[in-house]
Amino acid sequence: MSRRRRTVTVAALACIPLALFGLGYGAGFRINLTPSYPLGLWRIETLNREVRVGDRIFLCPPLTERFRQARERGYLRRGLCPGWLSPLIKTIVALPGQSVEIGTSVAIDGLALPQSAIQPRDGSGRELTPDPGGVVPPDTLFLLSTFRGSYDSRYFGPVPATSILGFAEPVLTFEP
Repeated sequence: MSRRRRTVTVAALACIPLALFGLGYGAGFRINLTPSYPLGLWRIETLNREVRVGDRIFLCPPLTERFRQARERGYLRRGLCPGWLSPLIKTIVALPGQSVEIGTSVAIDGLALPQSAIQPRDGSGRELTPDPGGVVPPDTLFLLSTFRGSYDSRYFGPVPATSILGFAEPVLTFEP
């Protein structure tokens, strides 16, 4: 085999993973490498109805000061959302008009949420400031993950509903 032919063959083989990544990304597939939800392959499913409490969603973090700080602290990875942030997987726990109380844990409309304890510090010992709570504003959602170290609305507050990419559906996942 000639040197030119070998170079073309190697280049073509190197492009296969890139092509597969592009096709998977275009089809809504994402890899979750954070412990907030099971690790592995997920898919962004098109919203075919109004979102409800309990829906697990993918969203692009809004470009706010809290998310800028979260990126600097390493809570968020790089990705293809605005600001080069990675999409998040979270569960909707409150809709516009619902009351969120944040103390040592989270309560929605007076009902305590299990596994919603507020952590005073992150895993590196840095102070975490909880959101003050209140009534969820129009066109926003309050999000949570039951993972103890999750960075969610307990700390960044409600997010615009326009941030939603779609429902988060596991494809091939496992618990660490």
